Amino acid sequence: MKKAFGIIEAGLRLVDAVVYVLDARAPEACINPEFEKILGDKPRLYVLNKADLTDEKSVRLWKEYFKRRGFFCIAENSAAGNGFAVVKEIKSLLAEKIKRYADKGVKKTLRVMVIGIPNSGKSTLINGVSKKKKTVTGDKPGVTKSGQWVNIGDGLEMLDTPGALWPSLTNQERAADLFFIGSIKPEIFDPAELAAELVAKLQKIAPDALAARYKLERVGEMSPTELLSAVAVGRGLVVKGGEADFDRAAAAVLDDFKKTRIGKICLETPED
Repeated sequence: MKKAFGIIEAGLRLVDAVVYVLDARAPEACINPEFEKILGDKPRLYVLNKADLTDEKSVRLWKEYFKRRGFFCIAENSAAGNGFAVVKEIKSLLAEKIKRYADKGVKKTLRVMVIGIPNSGKSTLINGVSKKKKTVTGDKPGVTKSGQWVNIGDGLEMLDTPGALWPSLTNQERAADLFFIGSIKPEIFDPAELAAELVAKLQKIAPDALAARYKLERVGEMSPTELLSAVAVGRGLVVKGGEADFDRAAAAVLDDFKKTRIGKICLETPED
């Protein structure tokens, strides 16, 4: 991650603004405290990306949250769109600077850096804005390895940067949320433990969706282990002797959440 922060710090000296990409399923977990230390007062636009993977109410609440804090914020879907809203908001964000140059008869190219944690959708967003596949993308963390300038046209250039996590994930709940949305490589966690954490969270925030997906009753009365056992038995995921195969049940639940089979769910609620 040291290399990624070096690219971002160097890029900050060259750009007029920052587009900060967050996964709409866990926006707060996607805010890297190390970024906050170096961004200073650089104008920024928050983009709640993958908004189509969560519920509309949560997206609205998060947009309102950032706007109350004085930031520009928009929502984008996971697939590359036309990028019109992104370009429009960047120009609104930098309207005073654009006017100053226009008053002098100068047409300045705006430079914007795109930052975010791994697998937040930065490169896909840039491809949507540029209307061409100019950056490498993938549904896993760590695809972008270095900074890449992309000419968007209409007087705008974007700098794609590698996704960067903070050096120490001390908040375990946030770390778990990043795992659930695919921003942390799966091999560094125990899937069975994480699936139990996900189930416990969904029992609180989306019990009806959980019950409907797995055709279960008394979801709120079950322990996470009991619920995973019920999922395993219900799907025939058992080992010799008919006991629940927790590893396969855990993998199934984690995959169901990621692919929105349980529902379009936001894992976090904005706090005032």
